[in-house]
Amino acid sequence: MELYLNEERFRVSTAKDGRAIDKLLALPIRPPLVRPAQPVEATIGSATGRIYLVDDDDQVRGAIRAVLEDAGRVVETFSSCEAFLALFQPETDARLLIDAYLPSMSGLELLQKLRADGRALPAIMITGDSDVSMAVKAVKAGASDFIEKPVNRDDLIASIDRTLQQSGDSTKSSQWRDEAVAHLSGLTLRQREVMDRVLAGHPNKNIAADLGISQRTVENHRASIMKRTGSKSLPALARLALIAEGRDAPPATVSSLEEI
Repeated sequence: MELYLNEERFRVSTAKDGRAIDKLLALPIRPPLVRPAQPVEATIGSATGRIYLVDDDDQVRGAIRAVLEDAGRVVETFSSCEAFLALFQPETDARLLIDAYLPSMSGLELLQKLRADGRALPAIMITGDSDVSMAVKAVKAGASDFIEKPVNRDDLIASIDRTLQQSGDSTKSSQWRDEAVAHLSGLTLRQREVMDRVLAGHPNKNIAADLGISQRTVENHRASIMKRTGSKSLPALARLALIAEGRDAPPATVSSLEEI
C-alpha cells in the first residue's frame, strides 16, 4: 500500500512481522502525545468541522492526521469501528473518513449501522485502487464521497471540502450533477454500453463477446471514455456516473450501477 501526501511519497510495506514506514513525509509528524490540543469550541459552526478518522494502521493514521491538521482541520482518530462507536456522539459539521477494509467491523458495515441507527454523518470512504464495486457500495451505504489508495493530499482535502459543500449548498450539488451529466452526454451509445459493463466489473473479453466486437475495440473504447469524461481512474468514472444519477442520468448507467 502506498500513501502520497504533501507531494512526497510515503510507502507502507506490509510484512509478517508488521508494517514499517520506508520513507516519512518531508513535513514532520508530531507524536500524538505532544500534539497541541484543539479546543472543541473551534469546531462549532466552523467551515471545516471535526473529522473522525478510522484506520487500523497507526502510521497511516498518524500521517493523515498530521496532513489534515496542518490544513487546519480538527481531527480525532480511532483504530477500529468499535472504538469509534464507543465514543461517537452526533454533532454539526462532523465528517467521517474511514478505510473500507478494517478487521472485525468493516468500514462499509459501520456506514450501514450508522444509517440504520439514524446517526449517519457525511462520510468519505478510502477504497482500494480501482475497487469500483466497493466505491459504489460505499455510496449506497451513505458515503458522500470516496477516494482511492494511494491517497493524494490534494485529493483528500478536495474530497473533504466537497462533502462540506454538498451538505451545505444544494445549488452546488445541482451544479456538480449538471456537469457530470454533461461529461457523460459526450459519449456515444457504444461507449455507454462499454462503460456500463466496465463499471459492473465485466472483463474486456466478456464485454467484447456481449457486444460482438474485438477486445482491442473494447480497449479503445475504454481509453476514449476515460479521455472524454476526464476520469483518471475507474472509481473516478464511477463517481461521475453516481453524481449524474442524481439528475437525468442515462438509464443504462443507473441500471448497471444498481447491479454492482
